[in-house]
Amino acid sequence: MPMLTMAQDTANPNSTSNGQDDKPYNDALAEKGFWQGTLPGGSYMVALNRISSISKHEYLLDGNLIVTEVTIDTIGSSILRVYQITPAAQYGTLATGRKIVERGRDLLDRAGQRTGADIANMVQKQYPTTTHARTVEFRVKDLGTLDALLNSARNALLSGKGRKFVVNE
Repeated sequence: MPMLTMAQDTANPNSTSNGQDDKPYNDALAEKGFWQGTLPGGSYMVALNRISSISKHEYLLDGNLIVTEVTIDTIGSSILRVYQITPAAQYGTLATGRKIVERGRDLLDRAGQRTGADIANMVQKQYPTTTHARTVEFRVKDLGTLDALLNSARNALLSGKGRKFVVNE
């Protein structure tokens, strides 16, 4: 498997990134026949001819989190799930709900600083309820990044040209 790099290929005229360093992702042409993703916590590579479907959906989790999820299903034994989580209270009109959300984020950030782990960006599981065999899961912070990942995978599948998507969060 080729090594994925975090640097954008600035000489590549087919890159869809506009060269802004503050953009949370890069999307560029890559090896023919493959879609590659480098995301917080790992990487994923799939042959385009093995992708059977690409989807995006939203759901409410436990009544307090809005999950937006992109799924890439493959012919074979693995499914890729990439999701972004937004506290439902963030969309509410109550200032108290927003304050609770902000306090929770602050606590996660502090815990991450102490442990060296990016807790706010980790996939959250509750064994055995949310453990699924043959499922590769990643989480991104930004909904725009998730939409860009979806478009990258769709464009690769429809064009037959490989793409490399790198999340810089």
